[in-house]
Amino acid sequence: MSVGLVALLDDIAALAKVAAASLDDVAGQAAKAGAKAAGVVIDDAAVTPRYVVGFAAAREVPIVGRIAMGSLRNKLLILLPAALILSLLLPQAITPLLMVGGLYLCYEGAEKVLEMALPHAAHSHESELETVALDARSFEDQKVASAIKTDFILSAEIMAITLGAVPDASIGMQAIVLAVVGVGITIGVYGAVALIVKADDFGLMLTRFASPSTPGKIVRAIGRGIVLGMPWFLKALGIVGTAAMIWVGGGIVLHGLEHFGFGWPAHFVHDLSAAAEQAAGSAVGWLAGAAGSGVAGLILGGLMIPAMSHVVSPAWRQAKLQLKGA
Repeated sequence: MSVGLVALLDDIAALAKVAAASLDDVAGQAAKAGAKAAGVVIDDAAVTPRYVVGFAAAREVPIVGRIAMGSLRNKLLILLPAALILSLLLPQAITPLLMVGGLYLCYEGAEKVLEMALPHAAHSHESELETVALDARSFEDQKVASAIKTDFILSAEIMAITLGAVPDASIGMQAIVLAVVGVGITIGVYGAVALIVKADDFGLMLTRFASPSTPGKIVRAIGRGIVLGMPWFLKALGIVGTAAMIWVGGGIVLHGLEHFGFGWPAHFVHDLSAAAEQAAGSAVGWLAGAAGSGVAGLILGGLMIPAMSHVVSPAWRQAKLQLKGA
């Protein structure tokens, strides 16, 4: 074998090793970033199923699919480039933008609480607003548009956490890690959501198990339990999703305020969590911290409701009139 060919093979082997190392690096960085974003991922999975409650079974998976595609567009076409541009040109803008997103989550959650507690007041508030979402030609379109809006905020938080996990990586590596985490989380979340919303159909299938034996009776009983329990489970998951929006949004705003030197609310929640953990364990400590962020989020969301009615919505209508007249 010629020396030149041996040298070429050595070069190819070296390139293969570099490529393998790069792939391992991407996988490791993506896993690290995904783990840090796990809390928001859980919230995203809890929030989404409430958007399919009340629809025919045949429309559940298509609706989840539409939301998933909107989520991918959010992450890959809008948030990924925006995150890279902000990281390069204006990194100081990331925290204020996240705080705006946190306020929106607080508002969405508080609006749902108002709808459960005072439906007439919630209806009055809704009538004062003019939608800023996609043009919705049906109730399903409205639900999908609302879900994609909420997903945008949660996805922005996921992408920001991911970017913060690889601050020293090259711009190319950051882009790859953001894309891997964005696609992986979207598939994981909406795959799980699709399984959740179709569980009742699986239960119905089990109830038709024909065997008269004892195992067959057990299978049918499990199926009946799933069919009867899933509507309650979905409602409970909707409540969890609303709570998740409030505590995640409140936590984002508190951490943002801490970044700008107004740290006592975040310190108070942290101290509360630490005291509860010391007294009763890590799980109770986490619950205390989530409750503290949730109270802050509910207060902020409650303040946002009149602000949306009397400031944001009128300003939006005026801006639309100005644009039409231009």
